[in-house]
Amino acid sequence: MSLSPLFFHILILLAAIPSPSEAGSGKWQLLHKSIGIVAMHMQLLHNDRVVIFDRTDFGLSNLSLPNGRCRRNPREIVVKTDCTAHSIEYDVASNTFRALFVQTDVWCSSGAVSSDGRLIQTGGFNDGERAVRIFSPCPTCDWQEIASRLAARRWYATNHILPDGRQIIIGGRRAFNYEFYPKTKATAKNAYSLPFLVRTNDPGVENNLYPFVFLNVDGNLFIFSNNRSILFDYNKNRVVKTYPDIPGGDPRCYPSTGSAVLLPLHLRAPSDVRAEVLVCGGAPRGSHEQTLKRKFIGALNTCGRIEITDPNPRWVMETMPEGRVMSDMIILPNAQVLIINGAALGTAGWESGRNPVLNPLIYKTDSPAGCRFESQNPSNIPRMYHSTAVLLRDGRVLVGGSNPHTCYNFTNVLYPTELSLEAFSPWYLDPQFSGLHSNMIAPTSQTKLKYNQKLIIRFRMTGKLTQNRVSVTMLAPPFNTHSFSMNQRLLVLGTSKLTTLGRSEYQVEVTTPFSAILAPPGFYLLFVVHQQIPSVGIWVQIL
Repeated sequence: MSLSPLFFHILILLAAIPSPSEAGSGKWQLLHKSIGIVAMHMQLLHNDRVVIFDRTDFGLSNLSLPNGRCRRNPREIVVKTDCTAHSIEYDVASNTFRALFVQTDVWCSSGAVSSDGRLIQTGGFNDGERAVRIFSPCPTCDWQEIASRLAARRWYATNHILPDGRQIIIGGRRAFNYEFYPKTKATAKNAYSLPFLVRTNDPGVENNLYPFVFLNVDGNLFIFSNNRSILFDYNKNRVVKTYPDIPGGDPRCYPSTGSAVLLPLHLRAPSDVRAEVLVCGGAPRGSHEQTLKRKFIGALNTCGRIEITDPNPRWVMETMPEGRVMSDMIILPNAQVLIINGAALGTAGWESGRNPVLNPLIYKTDSPAGCRFESQNPSNIPRMYHSTAVLLRDGRVLVGGSNPHTCYNFTNVLYPTELSLEAFSPWYLDPQFSGLHSNMIAPTSQTKLKYNQKLIIRFRMTGKLTQNRVSVTMLAPPFNTHSFSMNQRLLVLGTSKLTTLGRSEYQVEVTTPFSAILAPPGFYLLFVVHQQIPSVGIWVQIL
């Protein structure tokens, strides 16, 4: 039987139509040529403002403080009277920003958002190494430095929110211990020893700074430092499990800076939640020492993926299209992972990276091994040491920063200080998928949720709904700095009873997270995802 020319024409047309997971390769938008400061740290808050800050000892920034305010600090190393800002609040909706006043040095600090929505920010350098700072989300709020002090110096530490709402603060330079915030009378002055950080400390280089920390589904902490990892019971100060070393033996933590994410948690049933961690990039052992000799070694092109809830866990290795160091890993609302920023040679640190990697990658979490990486359109702005990225409620990713110098330096250098702010729109925001986007009708933003409750979500679509391709996700916006997003967490809620209400209007019933171990109390972004394409998120608070 011969086939008609029309049949072949239809086949060609079908082949030319990209599938949602493969189509579109991202779009870049320059939001501001200069925000006046380097975006070294970022946190999205539940009023759709992003708090951004750098360090106070770069010298003068390019943004003045309003109303004649100045930072006068006799302990400051560079400028003792500084009337410029080192922090801003960026308003996503209006694409505007205002200067904020931070009083102590926040260089290489850490933080997380408390259950009531305040950014609790800890540590730093010099006069900021034991500081605690609070930023409350309101139109006129500014940084508050509080009298409470940390028990240990916290420079390059990692914070994580716990099920009881406290933060645990782990490690830092020459700090082989951890502590909690807020403190109770019993622990007010205590820092608890963590020998694992001593064992993963490479003399002279460390490679154990900004350790990768995730709350496991059993309530213990997965801690990855250098090339090793443990499961840690912070209540009893004991190691529950020691995981196999990541294959290859190369370091993945600062300054051999790779990145890591806790992959999306699928909440099928309280007794059936598995957890996987993905660690990507980094630098071969010895790379940092070589950069001091002006030799720049190729970054690691491998990722390791491990199921941390498996009784007999093992690393499964994957290969990226290129080596990457200092990249950020951002979980997208559709459970894919965006790998963005960084370099192909060298390590983190002053003047220690070369060959910017301008093309982001999409990591398709649920695709078969060998088919998970997809390159995206490049930026034309190198994002090297001290660059950042955070997800916004509309699905874009805010990208800023890059300054591999000990001060602001814009001329006669390989990678000038970068004060710009960009937005990267992943493939799912391409106009060709507009008919697949959903718009949530209910619940409304700022809805309060309880654990393990039934929740009805109503949404509208202009295109045709595919019944078995709808999911609902909840994402905890993280604190991002130095290629690691602290407290980043995506939960795929259990769904049932997808119902058609009328023309283009539907509802789906979901179950909220079963406990605070799965979702520590606080603000989350809630998305409806249809054929891998997320709606604009709404803010919910679970308590």
